[in-house]
Amino acid sequence: MNKNIKLMQGNEACVEGALAAGMKFYAGYPITPSTEIAEISSLKLPRVGGKFIQMEDEIAGMAAVIGGSLAGLKSMTATSGPGFSLKQENIGYAAITEIPCVIVNVQRGGPSTGLPTSPAQGDIMQARWGTHGDHPVIALTPSSVKETFDLTVKAFNYAEKYRMPVMLMLDEVIGHMREKIEIPNREEIEIIDRVKPTCDPDEYKAYEVKDGDIVPKMASFGDGYRYHVTGLVHDETGFPSNDSVIAENLINRLMNKIEDNIDDITNYEEYMLEDADVAIIAYGGTARSAKSAIELAKEEGIKVGLFRPITIWPFLEKEIKELTKKVKKVIVVEMNLGQYVLEVERAADKDCEVFKYGRVNGQLITPDEILEKIKGDVLCLANC
Repeated sequence: MNKNIKLMQGNEACVEGALAAGMKFYAGYPITPSTEIAEISSLKLPRVGGKFIQMEDEIAGMAAVIGGSLAGLKSMTATSGPGFSLKQENIGYAAITEIPCVIVNVQRGGPSTGLPTSPAQGDIMQARWGTHGDHPVIALTPSSVKETFDLTVKAFNYAEKYRMPVMLMLDEVIGHMREKIEIPNREEIEIIDRVKPTCDPDEYKAYEVKDGDIVPKMASFGDGYRYHVTGLVHDETGFPSNDSVIAENLINRLMNKIEDNIDDITNYEEYMLEDADVAIIAYGGTARSAKSAIELAKEEGIKVGLFRPITIWPFLEKEIKELTKKVKKVIVVEMNLGQYVLEVERAADKDCEVFKYGRVNGQLITPDEILEKIKGDVLCLANC
């Protein structure tokens, strides 16, 4: 079988992954450094019977994606920091109404319009807490072009399987870099679709759960199943309710879609951690520098390894807790002034020392800089 090998940009790989997963609708607004995702989607979606629409702003883009998904189409939007902020209200709406969709955030420097063409990882906490209230979150972050393809497929699968918005958190480095990748054949790709009801339309309750499955079956608008959709707390029919028991059961069920399936949602990489005294935790483009720094450190006899979260949210509590019990020190390296490190510190408690190394000037943290952090502030090799 012939291999489909291409030189591809990260943003392009995102679109290819979305199409492979079955994306049929894209709505959004152009914004650096994610614009190529919209541009390529506008070219390729019509070729597979899909629809592309440029909306008047980011808020409308997210709203249209929710509508497209309700109509039965696998739907995606892409943005960067300022647009991600504008989408938050409708992301919350998608969470409580259980609308499957994918939101791609190619992160850039901030706050506000910040550094439009420079990399950052400053939206990590916003991905978890950007919209208000208790709500479930799945957020994935790739560190290569090939992984961007794979995780875009996975994002759609999670969205469809658990009926929820899923975020793909690239950074500008990954979005704009080009690498050689092999695109798998369609039959090699696992594709998950939402489960549709088989009952009579008159018997359908949009948010009814039974037989131990806490994810409701989802009918498409236009298929003969009429139901109500609201951002208010609602009962199993979809109509609003002020009943405190219904409210608590609804929110707990939404959260349990994550908690009950944590092993399925957990993705991470371990690199050279077997005998490590020091662990670096890094993700996205920063993890590439961290790997090179670890290889340089190994040449100098320093026992250091990498833990790379691929699933950013939900937080990998169990895995990072186990890691902090095995090593003496942890360095969290990220292109911000300390976001993911806060969760690592909480998980570590007093098991080991946790250090942070961050940057917000629009430049990727280099391997040499990480190596100096290992040798200087952490190991004190020069003076201890």
